[in-house]
Amino acid sequence: MTYEMDIAGLKRELPLCKVTDDLYIGAFVMFGDVELTVHCAAELLKRAPEYDYLIAPEAKSIPLLYEMARQSGAEKYFLARKGPKAYMSGVFEVHVKSITTMDVQRLVIDTADAELIKGKRILIIDDVISTGGIVPSGRISIFSTHARRLITEPFVMR
Repeated sequence: MTYEMDIAGLKRELPLCKVTDDLYIGAFVMFGDVELTVHCAAELLKRAPEYDYLIAPEAKSIPLLYEMARQSGAEKYFLARKGPKAYMSGVFEVHVKSITTMDVQRLVIDTADAELIKGKRILIIDDVISTGGIVPSGRISIFSTHARRLITEPFVMR
């Protein structure tokens, strides 16, 4: 089974993946699809509200995050990692439930990055649009004490 998706004029056939007995999601994977990544970045930037920085969770959002930063001329963007890394000076960590893995995930950012976003408008980029559960339960918790405003309203292409 597939689902045809029209992404602002660019069409793709998405395989449907069973999540539960009564829930299927279209597997929208950008990895390796340069045309799709460049197109989506351009279209999302047209619709994006004003922001100071972009951030995304690893890993599937990374190509889109990078391309949006490149096209917008951003000098810096942030990545919420799935676990602490040796290079981090300290970490902010939250646990979120993912619809795609059906498990709890960790999301962390370096404390140095948290200082850079302090008082800034943060645009969250994610590869999954479903229940919206990760945004309120996870990333807002990470940044709520540092960011002036998080841009969490979905802005999607129709």
